[in-house]
Amino acid sequence: MLENISSVKVSGGWHKQYTHSAVSTHCTMRFAVFLPPGASESNKVPVLYWLSGLTCTDENFMQKAGAFKKAAELGIAIVAPDTSPRGDNVPNEDSYDFAQGAGFYVNATQAPYNTHFNMYDYVVNELPALIEQHFPVTSTKAISGHSMGGHGALMIALKNPQDYVSASAFSPIVNPINCPWGVKAFTGYLGADKTTWAQYDSCKLMAKAEQSNYLPMLVSQGDADNFLDEQLKPQNLVAVAKQKDYPLTLEMQTGYDHSYFFISSFIDQHLVFHHQYLSA
Repeated sequence: MLENISSVKVSGGWHKQYTHSAVSTHCTMRFAVFLPPGASESNKVPVLYWLSGLTCTDENFMQKAGAFKKAAELGIAIVAPDTSPRGDNVPNEDSYDFAQGAGFYVNATQAPYNTHFNMYDYVVNELPALIEQHFPVTSTKAISGHSMGGHGALMIALKNPQDYVSASAFSPIVNPINCPWGVKAFTGYLGADKTTWAQYDSCKLMAKAEQSNYLPMLVSQGDADNFLDEQLKPQNLVAVAKQKDYPLTLEMQTGYDHSYFFISSFIDQHLVFHHQYLSA
């Protein structure tokens, strides 16, 4: 059952927050939705799902990205889930990059995280079904995200190409099995057997992709990002894309960092990119 906890008009549409009891994560989850002006049961609109990064919630993108004006113009709904399960009964660590706030969009197999940390199932299955049932949207959807959420967006699109028309990311973790953030998260959620990690690694997934399932992808990366060389490594994904002739565009942006100043500078470009496929 959905509970509306906030509602505010913006750019002619509505930004709303909801909570609900989630089956996949066995806890109360919160998400935000932007409905553009004119969205109704007789005029359903496509959806862009946005996945946020480490330490974030549904609020970071909605409050800082400045996406509403262009989304309203293009007639795109935006849905932003939280980055992890939360609550007193949900396991947590005194660490910004693991447990609450850092779900990494996987299905955990290791106790005590495997009961609640099933963000992959939540984002891929439960949340879209809920959105399509309760809001004036079509089943046509794209996916995007930032940092850990960029990892989630690209990985989920590569694993489920039939479900999305396009994917994009800002500063994504493209090769988590080969960076400190990913190794820590995957070890904790999936265990020490690294053969199980590849199913959530965009580089590994793209290497196995069949051409009939290719999706258009756009990645924006700032060259002044402090995490660029150690954690993000976009060149690893570009190398796979070149080998596979995968339709990936990487745009390196001079002087930009890892923050929402960067995202807000190029979010319109990403919305226009998705619109051409959402409206096809």
